[in-house]
Amino acid sequence: MIPTLVGVGILTFVLMRLVPGDIVALRYAGATAVPQDVIDRERHILGLDRSMPEQFASWMAGAARLDFGQSLWTDRPVTEEIRARFGVSLEVAILATLIAVTLAVPLGVLAAVKQDTWVDYAVRVFSIGGLAMPSFWLGILLILLLVVTIRWAPPLIFVPFWTDPIQNVLQVLWPALAVGYRYSAVTTRMTRSSVLEVLREDYVRTARAKGVRESLVVVRHALRNSLLPVITVISLEFAFLIGGLVVTEQVFNLNGIGKLLVDAVAHRDYNLVQAIVMVLAFVFVFINFLVDLLYGVLDPRIRHA
Repeated sequence: MIPTLVGVGILTFVLMRLVPGDIVALRYAGATAVPQDVIDRERHILGLDRSMPEQFASWMAGAARLDFGQSLWTDRPVTEEIRARFGVSLEVAILATLIAVTLAVPLGVLAAVKQDTWVDYAVRVFSIGGLAMPSFWLGILLILLLVVTIRWAPPLIFVPFWTDPIQNVLQVLWPALAVGYRYSAVTTRMTRSSVLEVLREDYVRTARAKGVRESLVVVRHALRNSLLPVITVISLEFAFLIGGLVVTEQVFNLNGIGKLLVDAVAHRDYNLVQAIVMVLAFVFVFINFLVDLLYGVLDPRIRHA
């Protein structure tokens, strides 16, 4: 995990500084005849006049202490900027994951058990539809439907859960539903394929020959032994949802971490971009770490090996 995070930090640091222009140039983009000494003084205040190795060493030393410095654009602590937005994206991601898993696992198992029947075809159409429709486009359709039917539109101000739980759920439910549908489509197809593969194994045929009930064969023998790839897909999709919902957040007027990252890149806010990327990278590697541990719980062969 640690070498991965260090590599992400180096790559992000270098790539951001390869992009033409910096935050000082953006600040004075509309001005005319700005003296060079003003630009140089501004760059010195922000620490941009130092060499790249010095800037990187200073930033990595702060990141090791979880001190990511000040935002170059708002002059607020980076941790405060991220804390204010991260909760929104995390809430949408958790709710979307719950919706996706609730839909995907039963539908995937049902499609595998009823292979090549009308049930299987219906589930496959459902999953293909989710893969074909972008979540933000589905979100726009949901908003139009809600506006026409119940006169509901996304509010301009986000309401935290602890302030008004009902209003908060109403705000988060619809983007989570739009995202969760596509999320469930991927997981449904993976569940169906994995369960079908396990149902052809010898120990499943042996269990059926011994007279074990079909429900026990499917749940205890087939589903549990097919969960490893399914959990991998669920974990990777969940990690992606934390920072990959920029357009969906824009559609539903949610100021999440993805929108914050896009704004930071546009403003050349190096400190904020590097901190957000490191946070998202940590989410990815930490979730993969937890999934690796979960493999041993689900599959005793991995644990014993």
